[in-house]
Amino acid sequence: MSEFRTVLNPPRSNAKIGLKDAVLTVGSCFSDAIGHRLAAYKINTCINPFGILYNPCSVHKALLYAIENQTVSQDTFVQWQGVYGSYDFHSELAALDKEELAAKLHERVRSTYSFIKTTNWLMITYGTAWVYRRKDNASIVANCHKQPASSFDKSLLSVDEVMASFQDFYQQLKAINPKVNIILTVSPVRHLKDTIPLNAVSKSVLRLACHQLSERFSDLYYFPAFEIVTDDLRDYRFYKADMIHPSKEAETYIWAKFVEVFGTEDFIQFIPRWEEILTAFAHKPFYPETEAHQRFLGQLLQKLKHLQSLVNVDFEVKSVQNQIKILK
Repeated sequence: MSEFRTVLNPPRSNAKIGLKDAVLTVGSCFSDAIGHRLAAYKINTCINPFGILYNPCSVHKALLYAIENQTVSQDTFVQWQGVYGSYDFHSELAALDKEELAAKLHERVRSTYSFIKTTNWLMITYGTAWVYRRKDNASIVANCHKQPASSFDKSLLSVDEVMASFQDFYQQLKAINPKVNIILTVSPVRHLKDTIPLNAVSKSVLRLACHQLSERFSDLYYFPAFEIVTDDLRDYRFYKADMIHPSKEAETYIWAKFVEVFGTEDFIQFIPRWEEILTAFAHKPFYPETEAHQRFLGQLLQKLKHLQSLVNVDFEVKSVQNQIKILK
């Protein structure tokens, strides 16, 4: 019988993510999804430190702030609904006054600078090639922060513009961290506000730019998250109710493919062992003082100690020990 769907099985990457590696994820909300999965499985992960960013130029600019350990200019500051933010970052990085915002941004840039100098992997997810430029200085903004549409000009980035912006930040990244590998993805999230046809145009620009960049740089790898959703899963049941974001089931499927492509054998074998631990921690006993539950905690503690040579489980060990102490 013929297959009723096309299954996408990306080839294994030559470079792989191991349990001792560090990963920085930056870009659209898909970077959040993969970043949180990596962190849940004990990979040292810095997840979207500048908030969700959609267009390539803003992603690269945010990374340059960290690479150069720059001070964010107050020329980028904007006020809306009683709070201040920066045109270069997501609205989650906001404050009640300019001084507080400047301090918050300085700390975020500084901490990301420390991380990016030594990280093994940088994962970038592009969401859209549509950009908004300030009319007062023509700079591309990461977020319009509820400012009037009349303050901006909307335009579509070209493939050449995406590649030029990437190469500028790439050279400076390699100057401070020559060993870092890069994963590029195109977000499967649909930007329907741009209309379905123009969202397709945008994704096409991003996909072609990623292809050309992966052909040009040997330490850059493309992961087909967009294609997995649109050509493999290919069904509205794999979207959330908004018909825009992939569902949890879709994220889990994409995550499994991601691990197959980029996970070391040790990481792949560790995942089911850690899932067993997570299931044990999710267990909520009706009577925690019983001998049976105390025995359960003792067994869990031993499993955790067997993993200490692989990952840092100090928090989990202490949590179990405290529960055993309470029982005693």
